[in-house]
Amino acid sequence: MKLYGEDNPAPNPRRVRIFLAEKGLTLAHERVPLGERAHKAAGFLEKNSLGQVPVLELDDGTFLSESVSICRYLEGLHPQPSLFGQTALEQATIDMWIRRIELQLMAPIAHIWRHTHPLTAGLLTQYKDFGESNRAHADRIYRWLDGELADKAFIAGATYSMADIVAQTTADFGRMIGVAIPEDCGRVLAWLDRVTQRSSAKA
Repeated sequence: MKLYGEDNPAPNPRRVRIFLAEKGLTLAHERVPLGERAHKAAGFLEKNSLGQVPVLELDDGTFLSESVSICRYLEGLHPQPSLFGQTALEQATIDMWIRRIELQLMAPIAHIWRHTHPLTAGLLTQYKDFGESNRAHADRIYRWLDGELADKAFIAGATYSMADIVAQTTADFGRMIGVAIPEDCGRVLAWLDRVTQRSSAKA
């Protein structure tokens, strides 16, 4: 197998690298430089017609894209330590939290990135007012998440999971582009400190 991805701060390829580090797995890796638009080259579009990373190439030539889907596949091959849950309830809870983080937090951060950041200005028509309007939504979701963390150590419960990986890479990317976690979100900041201390965070 070979993993096609990009270095930090690209959040989605980093999800897979953190997952692999947590599993103690190593894959052949080929960098796809986003700044050079390598992900939009004809050869790469044959691997993922959306022109996005990461992509996992299987030994039979099949290509899988979408970071969470890649990690689900690898979890099926290497179920321990479990990062997607073991019981039906654990799996559903983790899946719920992955969707919540992606839809409620990653989406506004992505809008801020696309519509306000100078590095994306040449890639699309930016609507800066729209982009800036998403900052208030991100703040609201961080404060909501702070309340949800009142009685648990990790995003989906008592143990570290794929939901934490999705949230961690989202929060780190947000901070990199200037979307800070509100100072009054002490539980979120404490959670982020906990997951940052894991050796996988360096992936």
